[in-house]
Amino acid sequence: MRREREPAPASRATARRRRVHYLLALALALAAVAQAPASARQDDDEVVRVESELVLLNATVTGPDGRFVRKLAREDFRVFEDGREQSVAFFGVEETPFAAAILLDTSGSMEGRLSLARAAAIRFLDGLREEDVAAVYHFNSEVEQLQDFAPGRDLPPVAYGLNSKGWTVLHDAVLRAARDLSSRPEKRRAIVVLSDGADTRSGASADKALDAALAAGAVIYTVNMADPRAQGIQALGAAGTLRHFAEKSGGRYLSKPGGQALSEAFAEIVEELSRQYTLGYRPLNRARDGRWRAVEVKISKPGATARTRKGYRARKP
Repeated sequence: MRREREPAPASRATARRRRVHYLLALALALAAVAQAPASARQDDDEVVRVESELVLLNATVTGPDGRFVRKLAREDFRVFEDGREQSVAFFGVEETPFAAAILLDTSGSMEGRLSLARAAAIRFLDGLREEDVAAVYHFNSEVEQLQDFAPGRDLPPVAYGLNSKGWTVLHDAVLRAARDLSSRPEKRRAIVVLSDGADTRSGASADKALDAALAAGAVIYTVNMADPRAQGIQALGAAGTLRHFAEKSGGRYLSKPGGQALSEAFAEIVEELSRQYTLGYRPLNRARDGRWRAVEVKISKPGATARTRKGYRARKP
């Protein structure tokens, strides 16, 4: 058997010198990175983050008859941001699981309506599919999670012992749900609000809560639990808040809190969440100015319309 010869002493010395030079160069490079200004390194990180940023849109497409339009292709969609057409970089049409956060208003203004709100929550949970998950929260003067995201179809027992009391932190509840949903693996996310809409004590504004929901890619569905006999500016303002959350996020506002109409609406919501088209694009406008960007989705099929969020707020530096 032929044996390999050992390298000559001179060759071994040369190899050692090369390794030393390599290690010295590596150490100098690492030292230079460590000593570089923090702002410069941060700028590099920001460039990578902005360039890889993808705006996701979950679009519900319906025809003139109100029914869902299926079997559309990527080329059937056109996406515009502030009137400027964008290039669709991601397209998904498969039926996928979704995560939902149910927000149950238990504030003092819900006295006499809390049982109806619980019944509405049960109806929504009953309609979920096996692969979907839901979390349940209640809010009055503060927000509390009653059940973490799980495939269960029952309202947690503690929900039946809740009484109406305290102030209403609706905006804070939407903000909390949006933040929790943002860490979920599901691409399709929803917030279901069961409330009379009269926020009285939130630390967050309605716009801040909405921005958080949009950033999390969550669609907001609102059910107005107010007494239908309620009149006046306060009642109109509360209904307007619920409409605002739903319309801006691409969801739906439901004015009837009970009956067969609500059951049918919840069934439609579950179906649309499971059958939405998911689009993604990288904005041509990469300015991180914190401004609102209006988004519109157009469908090439005659008579078909897409319902999705109305826009998003650009990130700040």
